[in-house]
Amino acid sequence: MANKLNIEALAGQISLEGKKVFVRVDLNVPLSKEDGVTVTDDTRIRGVVPTVSFLISKGAKVILCSHLGRPKGKVNDAFRMNPVVPRLSELLGVQVQKADDTVGEAVEGMVNGLNNGEVLLLENCRFYAGEEKNDAEFAQQLGALCDVYVNDAFGTAHRAHASTA
Repeated sequence: MANKLNIEALAGQISLEGKKVFVRVDLNVPLSKEDGVTVTDDTRIRGVVPTVSFLISKGAKVILCSHLGRPKGKVNDAFRMNPVVPRLSELLGVQVQKADDTVGEAVEGMVNGLNNGEVLLLENCRFYAGEEKNDAEFAQQLGALCDVYVNDAFGTAHRAHASTA
């Protein structure tokens, strides 16, 4: 098992400037029953701000990965990550970019196009059945996006899913 460090200790051992840092976060927030796109409780969004802000301040290229709801391994527009972007951008004080997928060439292009201190939110990782099945190939695709992995998703850290295990 690899050594685990908190983020401050990690930054003390390696420079995060210019590094692509994949952060598994928990942005599984409740959405309005009326419109399905208004975040009704931003507690989990506020919870990731210290970690992401720290990475931004160190010049990292931040890649955020989360799930929203239970789409059961299939794309479901009701569970897209789009509603999270405005509030996350507001709280971070930077414009968060949003990918239309979680892996693939288009996502790789967006990741490679990030400048230091920029943030990219991937699409719902549970749109892929491989996420909840802890599929090694899907985990490898996620890992290929980054230089460093940070798990800030306390609520999902116990799950043996591709993005956490």
